[in-house]
Amino acid sequence: MNRPFRKTSAGLEEPRGRKHPGAAWLAGPYLLWALAFTVIPLVLIFWFGFTNADNQFTWSNLTSIGDPDNLKALALALLLATAATILCLLLAYPIALILAGLKSGSSALIAMLFILPMWMNFLLRTIAWQNLLENNGVINTILKFFHLPAMTLINTPGAVILGMVYNFLPFMILPIYTVLSKIDREVVMAARDLGAGPWQTFARITLPLSKPGVISGITMVFVPSLTTFVITDLLGGGKIQLIGNTIEQEFVQGSSWHVGSGLSIVLMIFVIASMALIAKYDPDSSGAVIGGQR
Repeated sequence: MNRPFRKTSAGLEEPRGRKHPGAAWLAGPYLLWALAFTVIPLVLIFWFGFTNADNQFTWSNLTSIGDPDNLKALALALLLATAATILCLLLAYPIALILAGLKSGSSALIAMLFILPMWMNFLLRTIAWQNLLENNGVINTILKFFHLPAMTLINTPGAVILGMVYNFLPFMILPIYTVLSKIDREVVMAARDLGAGPWQTFARITLPLSKPGVISGITMVFVPSLTTFVITDLLGGGKIQLIGNTIEQEFVQGSSWHVGSGLSIVLMIFVIASMALIAKYDPDSSGAVIGGQR
């Protein structure tokens, strides 16, 4: 039987739920980190987004999203991010099913093979694909060796989608695999014993139970795909302009931090709206957020 009191070093008893007065200080480094890298940047973004060069309040920075070029960049970003997310889901679900059906040792080893590329710098991984897809890159060199016509792979929407899928595919595999591996096999066997075929079992048992992992994976792939600009710069060659590239240019090239901040706020609204829409179809997975944290 658990006692509601515990003994201290002095032999006295105090309530078990009571925390040490100095324990709150342990959260100090985290609070400083959150303040320096989350709160202050957000405050600056909103300050620049709602002011002009004279520090006067204005809506013009947000309404700049209505510019035809900015609307085109946003629409293209939504299109490519959606395509990359769908491809990741189509590739990741069968892989996760296979991993969940393997023995723990084998599945852990194969899962590690998917995780290993993530240990390499994101920029280096993208540059590697740039070298593969260039007109004189590895792929076209192999085609020429076999006397096959060269292909235009780099600086195309397909190259950008390929870069997104390659970089973000593990973020789709891991949450789906985690959920599938926790499904009680007796439930699946019960469905088979009651006469359900493989497809019926998948549609009525496996797929519904794996829904939280699918929702989490979609969120973790769609959001970075929508906001990316590095992949577009390297694999798009500046010929494909997404909303992330537009914002980056406003800041890096010094065009206007105010306009860049306004566009960032609009993009933030799109991200939050998309996450809310996704969560609507799976209220039980409200803990899934960007970056794989819960």
